[in-house]
Amino acid sequence: MPQSSAIQVRDRLQDRLFEEQVFGEGALRWTYGTRLGRTLEKALLSRRLVSRLMGAFQDSPSSTGRIPSFVQQYGIRMEEFESGPFASFNEFFIRKFKPGVRDFAPAPALAAFAEARYFAWESTDDSTCLPVKGALLCPRQLLANALSEEQARRLSGGPLLLARLCPTDYHRFHFPDSGTWLSCRRVAGRLHSVNPVALEARPRTFLDNERQVSLLECDSVGLLAYVEVGALGVGKIVQSREPRGRFARGDEKGYFLFGGSTVIVLGEPGRWKPDADLLESTRSGVETLIRLGEGIAR
Repeated sequence: MPQSSAIQVRDRLQDRLFEEQVFGEGALRWTYGTRLGRTLEKALLSRRLVSRLMGAFQDSPSSTGRIPSFVQQYGIRMEEFESGPFASFNEFFIRKFKPGVRDFAPAPALAAFAEARYFAWESTDDSTCLPVKGALLCPRQLLANALSEEQARRLSGGPLLLARLCPTDYHRFHFPDSGTWLSCRRVAGRLHSVNPVALEARPRTFLDNERQVSLLECDSVGLLAYVEVGALGVGKIVQSREPRGRFARGDEKGYFLFGGSTVIVLGEPGRWKPDADLLESTRSGVETLIRLGEGIAR
């Protein structure tokens, strides 16, 4: 990606394109845009220990000094969130919305499970790539044998939603429908950045990064594979409850500690279809910013 390239995102609510303000853009472009940067990232920065050390600092009381400038620089609307005081930057990072700030679309719509930038596909196969950037999304490799043969058959060729969370976003993720949590499996891997700048340099990022794969049997849309992907700087993926039993539409499933991250949801063919505007934007190679709880598929 050229150094001058901007990341264009469509704001669904305001029906306009905007240029994303990238956290740590200069360092990110150097890391993934130069030979020395890519060598350093592969040899050191993508290792779990580095992200753990970064996360340890974000957990420390001394990290709170970053909060006011972060809020101001990225225009975070703190009136939407529960107030502090926050004991660390990570406490601020996983801040919750105030009750009633976001509502979840009722069934049979599939609700947005994260406040994030979305791509959507009506169907997928092992050659599916992220538009423009060329990042691979092979479902078989993404799920890494977390499914039984019957579950793999049910999900084969189905729709897919990919939600990219920036460091400036709300970093809790939720259930898009009511249902039953069947299983959860951790897949070991590296921690490369998931920013589009990095995806162009490392097309296999989603297949190589550490992730957690949950299987959900949902009341309205059938079987879902729900995948949280770790990334550079993400100290931890936390499940907010035991991975079993019933859940309600909109319940919190978990959260990411500091860093940009991704949630990917795969479904059964013919059970649901992403909304037409998301499919159209994806074909144009443009992500769509969607608020938590909005309807995203029927």
